[in-house]
Amino acid sequence: MQQSRKAQGPTYLELIRRGAAQHGPRTAIVFGEQSLSFAEVDAISSQLAHALLGLTAQGSRIALLLNNGLYSVPVDFACVKAGMNRVPLNARLSLDEHRRMLEEAGCTSLVFGPGLAERAADLRAALPGLRCFGIGAAGADSPDFLEHLASFPSTPPRIRIGPDDIVLTLYTSGTTGTLKAAQHTQTTYAAICRNVLLNLLPATPDDVMLHAASLIHASGVFVLPFWLRGGRTVILPGFEPGQFLRAIAQHGATAINLVPTMLQMLSEHPEFGATDVASLKYVIYGASPMPRPVIDRAMAAWGQHRFWQYYGQTEVPLCLAVLRPEDHVDALLDTCGQPALDVEIRLLDAAGNEVAPGMPGEITVRAPSAIGAYYAAADLNEATFIGDGWVRTRDIGEFDERGYLRLKDRTSDMIVTGGYNVYPSEVESALLTHPAVRECAVVGTADEKWVEAVTAVVVLRAGHQPSEEELIAHVARTLASYKKPRRVLFAGSLPKTAVGKMNRKQLRDDLRAG
Repeated sequence: MQQSRKAQGPTYLELIRRGAAQHGPRTAIVFGEQSLSFAEVDAISSQLAHALLGLTAQGSRIALLLNNGLYSVPVDFACVKAGMNRVPLNARLSLDEHRRMLEEAGCTSLVFGPGLAERAADLRAALPGLRCFGIGAAGADSPDFLEHLASFPSTPPRIRIGPDDIVLTLYTSGTTGTLKAAQHTQTTYAAICRNVLLNLLPATPDDVMLHAASLIHASGVFVLPFWLRGGRTVILPGFEPGQFLRAIAQHGATAINLVPTMLQMLSEHPEFGATDVASLKYVIYGASPMPRPVIDRAMAAWGQHRFWQYYGQTEVPLCLAVLRPEDHVDALLDTCGQPALDVEIRLLDAAGNEVAPGMPGEITVRAPSAIGAYYAAADLNEATFIGDGWVRTRDIGEFDERGYLRLKDRTSDMIVTGGYNVYPSEVESALLTHPAVRECAVVGTADEKWVEAVTAVVVLRAGHQPSEEELIAHVARTLASYKKPRRVLFAGSLPKTAVGKMNRKQLRDDLRAG
């Protein structure tokens, strides 16, 4: 059920216009040796918008299959200017996953980038009638838009844009394996920009943000705040630790955004401690729980004053809660901070009532950046959007006496063993304090006695060989006995989602399959 809401503040399109008008000759985008000014991005995105409107009607859902590149931002802005509903596809997903997304979203057009012509051709074969167009790429019967830009006006299309027009349908499966298509409107996406500027970093013309993660997810929401304030967006084709560390000094980056896996890889790179981070003011991280040894190592090398943690969801980007640098201390590092200034948070029990102070409950939020509904998912909408703008996150959390939010776990990941509730992240945090443990994941597996047995899968550091018994005893020294793993399995790696989050569903499936 689409939630009703009053339009608040400017639209996404209006913020694009403001940034272009205010910062025209300044450098907006850098990719390798190439760059585009604000004026050039504005002109190219307008030309692309006219091209898109020549293919399909305003309001259509159009799929984007693009890796990070020079034209990532102009293509996104073109969709906004053309009144299109863009459906980004993560290039790391399988052909079947892409096909399912296109079918479910009803996309009849696909724009693809360099290196992805073969996948586009496969999708055309799987979906008769799908029209494909390249951006700096071409294939059989799939022309390159860039070769024809000069034939289109460099001024925006004259079309009517409404505040509740959907501009983005972003598929997210989390760890459940069920595809969900979160829909953002002109005003909710603009509200994300406001949320970032208000709670994380007040971007200025002197700021430079370095991007290596895919721009279709959390990293991409920083583009509009920087665009609006005249900051520079530096885009890398992907994440390679050495290249990323060198790029910080090379571009004078003042801000970076990382998932925990990326920060772990950086902290273990031989250049980490010697990297010149004099320009760096904001090391922003989130998307999944941060292992304590990783953040401790990173702060020791780069300084506590640079680190900012956010807790958020695709449905309510970006910050629901923020842990500021001064709060990166022992007593608070296991929290995800305090509620963002433009966000309301309630903790509810299974009956939908607010829990008593200090008790855990499902985190339920209300914010201007929240989506109103998933696309074509009536049952899921009814379960998620509970009226008056409130959104269920399916995360369990609790507030301490000072208003800091501690994230316990996903409701779907909670293990019930012998009648007790066990939150996997708590067991994982205990395991990660052992010097031999590099990575770990904890899930529940079927057990005749306990119904579910707490089961840990551990990736060891090189040169370490602790026994299963040693690791179980290590957890038992800090947690209640019923929380300790009943089994510890050793693996060379752990399954991750396409954006680097731990994929517990796949891990559970793998364990069931033996």
